[in-house]
Amino acid sequence: MPRAEPGGRGHRRIPTPPLFQCWEPGDAATCSEKQYEHKDKCCNRCPPGEKLVSDCDGAAGSVCAACERGHYQQSWTRERHCTPHDVCEDNAGLAVKAEGNATHNTVCQCRAGMHCSDGSCQTCVENPPCERGAGFVAAKAAARTSSPCEPCAEGTFSNVSSKTEPCYPWSSCEEKGLVVKVKGTNTSDVLCEPSRRSSLSALIPVTAATVACLAGISIYCLLHRDPRRRVREQIKAGKLGAEVREPVETCEEAFPVQETLLGGQPVAQEDGKESRISEQERL
Repeated sequence: MPRAEPGGRGHRRIPTPPLFQCWEPGDAATCSEKQYEHKDKCCNRCPPGEKLVSDCDGAAGSVCAACERGHYQQSWTRERHCTPHDVCEDNAGLAVKAEGNATHNTVCQCRAGMHCSDGSCQTCVENPPCERGAGFVAAKAAARTSSPCEPCAEGTFSNVSSKTEPCYPWSSCEEKGLVVKVKGTNTSDVLCEPSRRSSLSALIPVTAATVACLAGISIYCLLHRDPRRRVREQIKAGKLGAEVREPVETCEEAFPVQETLLGGQPVAQEDGKESRISEQERL
């Protein structure tokens, strides 16, 4: 409906003073961007959110009215009708992203898991799985204006077909102390292997530990060997006196022996054993 004047009489806006509203015929070309020419006069355009009801004349300015519900006008205009809001059709795969108002249109977008079928985005289609060598891009999925899949860039890979998995960066062999064995592709990761230098570096401490272990075992055995054997060795070396030698049990004392003549020479024989010397030898 046209807006009424403050006095409640009539339905026109308060006319703009002639200095700003109407011009002489020869000056019509001087209308500003917010004005339009009508019958050799410059009439004011209606502001955003309104539409033109009637043009200005010599006595009154342009008459404007607010856009009706479900319509909008986003710029200064002389149009007599506002533009209807777009409808986000559910069966076309669309959903409302931003509600429209008097100055802005409704903004539609594709539902989750879908993207626009073309540039106009009047309908949406299901997102296909990203094939091997391509990954899911969250930013493109949020915009829903195109397929969220994007080929893996150099240095990244994807070895699965998925609607959610992105491209992953190649592994860093250097960070693991390894070297590259097989370079990665857009569908496979880098293969790493130990370098010869690293293998040698790992072998040295293992060898050193083994040698140290063997040395320790040897020292332990030397320090904890049979004490009787040590005493016997000390006796032989003459380091112990006679008083120490008597209590020491030797192999000879453990098995007492007796002498037997053999060919005129004494022969030692252990006690408890039968003499095996023939009668002829005893004679």
